[in-house]
Amino acid sequence: MFRIITPYGYDNAFILLGISAALVALSQVALSGFLSVITGLLGLGLGAFTLWFFRDAERPLLKEAAADSRLIMAPADGQVVNVIALDRDPLLGQPATQISIFLSPVNLHVNRYPASGTIESVEYIPGKYLMAFNPKSSSENERSQFVLRTPHGRIVFQQITGFLARRIVYDTKPGDAARVGERFGMMKFGSRMDVVVPAGSEICVRPGDKVVSARHILARLSSDGD
Repeated sequence: MFRIITPYGYDNAFILLGISAALVALSQVALSGFLSVITGLLGLGLGAFTLWFFRDAERPLLKEAAADSRLIMAPADGQVVNVIALDRDPLLGQPATQISIFLSPVNLHVNRYPASGTIESVEYIPGKYLMAFNPKSSSENERSQFVLRTPHGRIVFQQITGFLARRIVYDTKPGDAARVGERFGMMKFGSRMDVVVPAGSEICVRPGDKVVSARHILARLSSDGD
């Protein structure tokens, strides 16, 4: 369903749009000259940024992903900043590979499920607000962690706050059926999304790659189940 503004951002977006409208009105009614122009431009700029940041663009699922349940799709728009081998992921309990995507403030911040399956666990963890491209942000920043059981094994994905992102929103709970490419939440302002897959999975991206949610493949699972 197409929406101009994502429901995950209604609370913030409508406040910012109200401020934008107030600034424009102030510039027309109570101010004059240079100050009126500056105030009006600030209001218009804030309104444009709000509509852009909280947009809810459609992301048609890659046809290949609908046919192959082993594929792990990008859950967010952004740039791959890390592909790291882990000796043992604490949630998977085995060697794994972590793929990290950095979202700048201009990226679409609505998040989508990276694969289909059943949500086994959901945990919100308070933490720091390190810059999202800092590798330590995966373990030290405020974040939400999800364990997803797919037909080919379990994966982990997590929403991570950054220096600017101070709020994580999701509507997922344990036992939910996840469908690859469907919306599940949002991170507000610059942030990061991690996906962790079992070691032995084929990794399809590398640092520096730009990815789009539901359109780009991050990895291909090799396991037939665990």
